[in-house]
Amino acid sequence: MRLPNKIRRRALLAAVVGGLVAVATAIAILISGNAPSAPVGADGGFAVGAGVGSPAGTGGGSPAGAVAGNAANVPAGAGSGTTAARMTSQAPPDLAGATPTHLVVPDVIASVPGGVTEADLAKIQKLNGVRAVLAIDGARITVNGASLTVLAAPAAALRPWTPPATASSTALWSAFGAGDLITTTQAAAKARLTPGGGYPVAAAVKAHITDGGTALLGVAGVDGVVNQAEGKKLGLVKNVAVLVNAPAVSVTTLTAQVQAALGSEATVVPLVSAEVPTSLPVDTSPPAGRPQNYLQLFQESAASYCPGLSWTVLAAIGQIESADGQNMGPSTSGALGPMQFLPSTWATWGINGFGDTGSPNIMNPFDAVPSAARMLCADGATSGAQGLRQAIFDYNHANWYVDEVLTLAAEYAREYG
Repeated sequence: MRLPNKIRRRALLAAVVGGLVAVATAIAILISGNAPSAPVGADGGFAVGAGVGSPAGTGGGSPAGAVAGNAANVPAGAGSGTTAARMTSQAPPDLAGATPTHLVVPDVIASVPGGVTEADLAKIQKLNGVRAVLAIDGARITVNGASLTVLAAPAAALRPWTPPATASSTALWSAFGAGDLITTTQAAAKARLTPGGGYPVAAAVKAHITDGGTALLGVAGVDGVVNQAEGKKLGLVKNVAVLVNAPAVSVTTLTAQVQAALGSEATVVPLVSAEVPTSLPVDTSPPAGRPQNYLQLFQESAASYCPGLSWTVLAAIGQIESADGQNMGPSTSGALGPMQFLPSTWATWGINGFGDTGSPNIMNPFDAVPSAARMLCADGATSGAQGLRQAIFDYNHANWYVDEVLTLAAEYAREYG
């Protein structure tokens, strides 16, 4: 079958602006609609539930013949079992820059007059193909005299839904956990905020808040985030909307399913199925020497082991498969390591990378990432849009997986390009 030069995105990322940008108008309208004047619902805070299966892009449900298995279904540390022990001759190195959780890409956002209830969330969670949901609280508040739209959540709930650069920032989430307000650069300028400064807040109550710095929040129209405890103190509107992730379901189908579950009064906004080009940046001057973090590892592996391949594809696969080595498997199909190779596939494609010696180590990212680049190259990843899509499909046999990889690759390109 002839493949298109552009892929259909079932997620909200747009190639040019990325992140949760398509939520912009939706969240602004939903927050305004549910809280036209002073915020209410001082018992605010996020309600979060895991949907059917695991977070977006985990390779779940892939056939046994695929390279990658469903790593997200395995408890942390499962890779220390006997199967993994036989595959490794050395402890895998601890590289910096890993995201401590699988990223989740929303597909639709929905609201119900008066807020999304626990019963509403349960209905959505039961829908076919739904992998994760996040009910968000929010309100417009005034900080240092400037009106800002702010959301709240516990870090564990919010972090996976943020852009890659934000999700991987330890300093940011430390400040967030301490109760600080994290804003966009534009919001900080608008409210004249300085990191570490304390400022008056007018919300459901009057309070003070500390500025914890700026970050890519990925939600255009949303100016800042605070943790659950801080959101509760400020009285943000509870469950103002819900984000839904269902990567294996078309947006049209998912929108109809969520609409039916929530009823005719609900507003369900598909996070547009934009066409994302498979044209991704190729780094012609990557860092030299042994990589010091995952970003460099992806960049150097693409340049050295598959010239012409965008490093962002390796970054997306590494994040989707293991959250950059945070879940080494074995998966339900027996896949292992940061790039989740099946041992049988590793026997063919596994190589030593970056001067390592001895037997190629499936658990070692310095071997696994170059091996993934080598295999993608052999499968035609540098032979144009069709070849790239087919190579990713060969890596994990699911069309939705291809879409997720290329969508996340475009996000890495935007943030790190």
